[in-house]
Formats: sequence, C-alpha cells, structure tokens
Amino acid sequence: MDKFVELVTAKAEVDLRLSDFEPRTSLTTAVHDLHHAIVPVIDYHNHLDSMEPADVLRIMDACGVERCVNITMQVGEAAHAILDKYHAASNRFNSIGWMDWTGVERSDFVEVTKRRLQALVDHGAIGIKFWKDFGLTLRDADGKLLRIDDERFAPIFDFCGELGLPVMFHTADPTAFFFPIDRFNERYEELAAHPDWGFYGVEVTKRELLEARNRVIARHPKITFVGAHCAESSEDLGFLKQTMNSLPNLMIDISARTAELGRQPYTAREFLIQYADRVLFGTDLLPEVSMYRLHYRFLETADEYFEYPSHASRQGRWNICGLNLPEDVLRKMYRENALKLLPAL
Repeated sequence: MDKFVELVTAKAEVDLRLSDFEPRTSLTTAVHDLHHAIVPVIDYHNHLDSMEPADVLRIMDACGVERCVNITMQVGEAAHAILDKYHAASNRFNSIGWMDWTGVERSDFVEVTKRRLQALVDHGAIGIKFWKDFGLTLRDADGKLLRIDDERFAPIFDFCGELGLPVMFHTADPTAFFFPIDRFNERYEELAAHPDWGFYGVEVTKRELLEARNRVIARHPKITFVGAHCAESSEDLGFLKQTMNSLPNLMIDISARTAELGRQPYTAREFLIQYADRVLFGTDLLPEVSMYRLHYRFLETADEYFEYPSHASRQGRWNICGLNLPEDVLRKMYRENALKLLPAL
C-alpha cells in the first residue's frame, strides 16, 4: 500500500501554484453554438471609447447586434468628441454620458453640472451614468465622503428629469470586493491581481451604498433609473427583488454579471421571467464575436457547465449553466425594453 501511495504521489505535481492551476472539466455535455440571438439585439451597456466604429460594426453584423450604446468614460470636450465620432459613423450607435465631478467643491457646482448635461444632450447623449466613485471615494472641500443621497445633488437629478435622461447608477461593486483578500474570498485570484479593486475597510458598507442609491431613486419617481450590473445585487437576488418591488422606476441591466447569474440558474431564471419588462441586455465587455455568442448561449439554451464571457481575469473558479429563457422574455430583454429608453426609435 505504501508503495502505491508513493507511486501516485510521484506522478502528481507538487507545490502547484494556484495561478498555474487550469483544470479541464471531464464532463461531456450538450453544446449549442448560437451565432445570432433570437431577435436583433441592443447592447445597452458597453464602453467603446478605445475602439473604432468600423471595427465594432463588423462584430455587430457578425452577431446580429442591431444597436450598441456606448457609455463614454470621458468628460468635457473629450466626451463630446467621442459622441460625435460614433454618431457620425452610424445611426446604430447611441451614447450615454459620464458624470463629471470636476469642481464638486465649488458653490456653483449644480449650475455648472446642468450646463454640462445640456452640452451632452446637444451632442446626442441619451442618458447619464453615475459611477461608483460617487459614494465610495469622492469627497467635498472639507474632506468628507460625499453621500449618494446628499440633498445638495437633488437638483441635478431633477434636471435629468427635465431633459428626459434616464440615469444609470453603478453603485458599489461585487460583494467579494468588500471582503478581505484572503483564502476565504471566492474571487481571490482576481483581487490579488488587482488589489486596488478591493474596498475592504472603507468607511461605508456595500448595503449602505445601495440603500442610499435607492433613496435617490425613490425621491425621483418620474425619472427612469438603470441599475447597472443587476443593480450590483446579483449575488443576492432576494434583496434585488425587494429593491425592484419598492422602486417601480428602476430598470436593471445584466452586464458583466453572467458569472453570478449563471451559477444560480434556477433562481436567476425565475427572477428574469418575473421582471422581464424591466431587464436590459448589456455586456460591459469590449465587442468580440465569441463574447456575444456566449451571452446568447447563456440566455437561450439549457447547456450546462460552460465558461462565462470575460475579458479580464476570470471572476471566480466556477462555470455557468444556461437559463433557457422563454421567447417572449428574450425579446423584451434583447430589444424591446431598450427601445423604451431610446425615444428617437
């Protein structure tokens, strides 16, 4: 028996680094490679600033993507140039602007922001995005952390309503980002490679951030809000249900959350069917043919245990299962819900 143990041990790699571990599944399961979705697709959440419109259009044509919404990460004149560039290239592009916090310590910041928002609209913006720096890192002139529900900023949201702009919130981040980067963190490899992504020890909890955001949404019932990345609640769909039920003016997109949804396929399928009228298709991944086709496989098939779409380091060591969503739900998610937020169409 001892000789057998020695033989097996000798054949195994010892002291294998976690970063070198690349297991290959032994499962043999069905594979459905969908080249196009069931209907033409609107990708409501992408970032195309680093790409050329012609290159994006070729990928869109190859995958049946009818329209792509670029959320520019630029502000000021640089943002205007990006918007003009994409709109001139094709009417299949729309743009969402990026909230500019430059000069937030100024007494006239609200009025300055209104002028900035109007300029974005003049350059064709169909929405505005508030990123996670709002609530996590932005501070006022006294060094105090800016709260998302600070009433000083209410007039900015009111003005978005006057302009008819949907407001996208990317508040907080995946729950694992608020935990210590240690052996218990299921996204250890990702966070070890990018420790600056972690928020463990910050002065506000993730739940506090989400609740502050929700108070803003409740305060402005006539504005349509979009919670990016499943409103940052994909790990707790029970909480997300409560949020959706209490905030009828909130829509969500599924961008960059197939990894979370696909490892809880029963719950995720039930959730997406229940809220089918309020869920948007988005990717938040630079356009690639394989990326879009993996999304279609995830949403449309019952395939089991396959890789989720990801450009950066994988989010965690798991695979996903397809949701096999009904056709009417797919039509709403892929296209019809986005059309509600694109008034020109």
